[in-house]
Amino acid sequence: MAGSLAQRLDRSLARLGSVALLPLGILALAWAQELIDQVFFAGQWNLPMVPGGPFLGVLTAPFSHSGFGHLIGNTVWFLPLSWLVLAKSRGDYLAVWLGVYATAIPVWLFWHQASHGLSGVIYGLLGYLLLIGWLERRPVSILLSMTALFAYGGALPSLLPFLSPPGVSWIGHASGFAGGLLAALAIFRERR
Repeated sequence: MAGSLAQRLDRSLARLGSVALLPLGILALAWAQELIDQVFFAGQWNLPMVPGGPFLGVLTAPFSHSGFGHLIGNTVWFLPLSWLVLAKSRGDYLAVWLGVYATAIPVWLFWHQASHGLSGVIYGLLGYLLLIGWLERRPVSILLSMTALFAYGGALPSLLPFLSPPGVSWIGHASGFAGGLLAALAIFRERR
């Protein structure tokens, strides 16, 4: 059993090494958008998901931030959580993104405030990681879930509106988290 766990961890780490650049490419888009926004548009070129606005906003919102502080904060969380999900597979990572986009659509259609930033995706990655270990009950999945819980579980209270700081889109966080849970459920059912 110990050899089996070690082999699984080795495979996960090798897989992670082969796809480690993917989140860096995604961040390059967000950083390029923010740099262009700050240099050429004085911080006014945001690409948020706006109620009643074009659907394109749903797709561009994760790459748009309200300044470098917002982007730096999201970068610090996005990279390690992305790498934890990628330790499972690229398919799982894509599923989280699709889940986050799917749950963003009702927010775009029915919520009254605009939102943007990678935090919805961050919460999606966290939601996926927390649920997949419980569903699969495999050593690597459980290890990923426990790592996510201990390292990032302190972010969970901001899913509630009364614990979220003013100006922060708690609904974007909650919908992203739901998208991650949806991705975990879909992946678990597919692999059964």
